[in-house]
Amino acid sequence: MWGAKVKQAFGDRLRDLRHQLSITQEGLALRCGLDRSYVGQVERGERNISLENIYRLAEGLGIPPSELLVELDGLTKNTSSGV
Repeated sequence: MWGAKVKQAFGDRLRDLRHQLSITQEGLALRCGLDRSYVGQVERGERNISLENIYRLAEGLGIPPSELLVELDGLTKNTSSGV
């Protein structure tokens, strides 16, 4: 369940940043060398995303990769991982 929340929070953050920059899913996908359907699946929290693709998306948005993870900070602080 925790994994689904993280994927959805990441997808929401990606969508928000993409909208702020007025970039379409297709435009972002082209900038990153990814498929548009993959970008949509990530935004909907349907896909696990690799570290490599986090960097590709950040580059396509013109932001540091850490900006994609900012919203996840509060989520992880409120959840016990057991590690």
